[in-house]
Amino acid sequence: MSKINPLQAAALSATTKKVVPVKAAVSKPAAAKPATKPTVAKVATTKPVVTKAVMTKPVAAVSTPKVAPKKVVKAAVVKTKPAKAEKLPKLKMERDSFTMPKVEYAQFSVLKERLIKLGQPAKKSELLRAGIMQLTAMTDAALKAAMTKVPTIKTGRPNKK
Repeated sequence: MSKINPLQAAALSATTKKVVPVKAAVSKPAAAKPATKPTVAKVATTKPVVTKAVMTKPVAAVSTPKVAPKKVVKAAVVKTKPAKAEKLPKLKMERDSFTMPKVEYAQFSVLKERLIKLGQPAKKSELLRAGIMQLTAMTDAALKAAMTKVPTIKTGRPNKK
């Protein structure tokens, strides 16, 4: 088991606050070019056609006005980097292994599913760390009462069959 360094001890004794990341400010996109007005073709008329002394009515060439297809202009979102916060000293990590009954180990998946439904997914290590924070915050009497509920198990690796 590892010893807790003074930085970790200070972190455990301090009240924990939920850290909410600051979202990057989104600037408005530059003004898009205004769409050009569609031009309507004028209807051309022709002069009367005269053939062998027979007068006919003028023939109009009817054309449908051409309308340019509308262009979809997508606004570009400009993301800016958030201001850098104070750099905290990097904590050293400790790897360890432990033994626990399968019934208690299955509670990891139950808790993970609950957290996903609450919109706060977590890893097994985060669940263990949260449990240690809760145990650390207990009074001596409450901690002793909680530990009496936990049965003692044989530690070590199981025998290979």
